[in-house]
Amino acid sequence: MAAQGVRGISRVLEKLEKSVKDGNFYEAHQMYRTLYFRYLGQKKYKDLKDMLYSGSLLFLDHEQQLSGSDLGLLLIDVLEKSEDYECDTWSPKLTKIFSKINSATPERETFLAHAIRWSSKGSSHGHPLLHQSVAVIYWEEKNYGQARHHFIYSQDGKSCAKLLIEFQRMQGFKGEVDLFIVQAVLQYLCLKNKSTANQTFTSYTEQHPRIRKSGPPYLLPLLNFLWFLLQAIESQKLQTFAVLCEKYEPSLKRDPCYLQYLDKIGQIFFGLKPPQQQQRGGFLGSFLENFLNGLDEDSDDERPQASISSASSRKPMVESADLD
Repeated sequence: MAAQGVRGISRVLEKLEKSVKDGNFYEAHQMYRTLYFRYLGQKKYKDLKDMLYSGSLLFLDHEQQLSGSDLGLLLIDVLEKSEDYECDTWSPKLTKIFSKINSATPERETFLAHAIRWSSKGSSHGHPLLHQSVAVIYWEEKNYGQARHHFIYSQDGKSCAKLLIEFQRMQGFKGEVDLFIVQAVLQYLCLKNKSTANQTFTSYTEQHPRIRKSGPPYLLPLLNFLWFLLQAIESQKLQTFAVLCEKYEPSLKRDPCYLQYLDKIGQIFFGLKPPQQQQRGGFLGSFLENFLNGLDEDSDDERPQASISSASSRKPMVESADLD
């Protein structure tokens, strides 16, 4: 009986494939949806998932964007209903469907949102593998902003660094060489992903043609700040963290978001309490005061003041207005 069932499914799939190839797209789409409800009611999840996956790709290969996207969404629905959260198995398949949906198709973003929601089982942002694969697709499309966004939720620091270098050189100013990496590293740290933050920073500074250096002192103050920050997180020395924020205050003011990121990093890695809401314009002072007031009362005399002062006094090596 089982063998007959398999043969029956195969015949149905062959008929569906022939309908698509013959151009009977509407009829084939309705047949897929009919089978979707039938198999779902019978809880034939494996057959249904295989059918929807192959059907989605079949429609997309024939430029039937709406039908292909619809079957892709139905596939995610079945994955959720069957409680199949095998991201290692399904992320590459969902990514393949996503790559074939035209970027101008509105359903593309809907499909991606549903896929990330499905992969978020056990996490709050979606599976890193899915984000990494989607980031690569956006990168190939030269959609640097979306590629960067998804790399931040991945664990692929090396690829993220390459993307940031290309992004900076293609669309950034020369004076923003440091800004592109600073925000990425701080965001990784806010997501408690210090290993990828380290990997991204190391790869970026070693490979960017305007830096190409594996360690401090750098000519750009914010790069020195990042290097010291990553070391402070490893040593978990709150005092070092406080001195860093104080010494690099002028450079950190280049982007107001940096202080918000550092506030969260201080809470995550150094046990600082959230600062009380401050009046407008007084955030930086209270931010540093919060650090200094939160120092442990132990006799830690290893203040990196000399080396930090030296590194922070370096002048940027790039101009601030010319495009690469």
